Amino acid sequence: MRIVVLGAGFGGLELTTRLSEQFGDDVEIVLIDRSDHFVFGFAKLDVMFGRVAPDAVRHAYRDAVKPGVRFVQATVRSIDPAARHVETDAGPFDADVLVVALGADLHPELTPGLVEAGNEFYTVPGAFALRDVLDGFAGGRVIVAVTSTPFKCPPAPSETALLLHDFLLERGLRERSEISLVMPLGSPIPPSPAASEVLLTTFAERGIAWYPESMVRELDADRHVAILGDGTQLPYELFLGVPVHRAPQVVQDSGLCVDGWVPVDPSTLQTSYPGVFAIGDVTSVGTPKAGVFAEGQAAIAADHIAALVRDENTPARYDGRGICYLEFGHDQVARVDVTFLAGRPPSGDIEGPSRAIAADKADFGASRARRWFPTR
Repeated sequence: MRIVVLGAGFGGLELTTRLSEQFGDDVEIVLIDRSDHFVFGFAKLDVMFGRVAPDAVRHAYRDAVKPGVRFVQATVRSIDPAARHVETDAGPFDADVLVVALGADLHPELTPGLVEAGNEFYTVPGAFALRDVLDGFAGGRVIVAVTSTPFKCPPAPSETALLLHDFLLERGLRERSEISLVMPLGSPIPPSPAASEVLLTTFAERGIAWYPESMVRELDADRHVAILGDGTQLPYELFLGVPVHRAPQVVQDSGLCVDGWVPVDPSTLQTSYPGVFAIGDVTSVGTPKAGVFAEGQAAIAADHIAALVRDENTPARYDGRGICYLEFGHDQVARVDVTFLAGRPPSGDIEGPSRAIAADKADFGASRARRWFPTR
């Protein structure tokens, strides 16, 4: 049996690792990604604020060796879900089971003025480039803002505002600076009122202006003004934006999408096409677009694929649960436990922030790096 997995992010890495652990060389697993390396999402902020060097957070796919798994660096050109056929610039691939885990593409060019007069920090190149921008920043008005919904990792803009406060404080620039956080959500983390309350208290303590239920519609490049959806204008010296998210065009062209994203059975992650699964940010499963949820979905999809390989049934059902880490600065990290189940309101709670949880977060990344990238 050949299992073809498109995308080597949290979802693709976890799924192929689980199948390799179960079947080894007894099945053929092809993992396809256009990049030659992986970067944990939270590591982008570490690089951006100068805490680590870029090379320290890159994990090369060529160094990962797992029985039964072959990595192919290629760009996916077309997907035929009915035939489970994929065309890439490295050649065609036919699959007995196809998994689409291509994530969301980011489009800063879709927000007028963002490319010309702002910065985005959600792509790896964007976050890494901001390392030098921040290093040369002399203080002033800073806006951290979301430009559309949905967007990946909803806590990340809050983390960025908090880490920016510390960054400016350490450089003696905080008193001459203002930080504004613009988000489309009514609270920083809607599923967890407790976590939102902690964040809002922290924003107030640190003088971070909070603009809820708002999005930046465009940037006036000449005047350096951010224009919100309701017409409010916010002047700035430095703009850090979350760009527009879209399902990759190749997925939209495949016919898999409905209303822009791939619908799946929320319990099994199967699409409407037999033998085709979708996991992670590319789906409309109902959870936030974040790596930890893609990892949880991958575990369930792997169980169902394993059952197909063995010609068995499985009761495995996705529970919509994810544990996210939330940076507060000064080595203080909180843990937010949230659950999203179809037909039920989401729920969540918070633990911390504390230094102990900061250590847990470090172990979270290190343990997955060891598991997903077992080097030769």
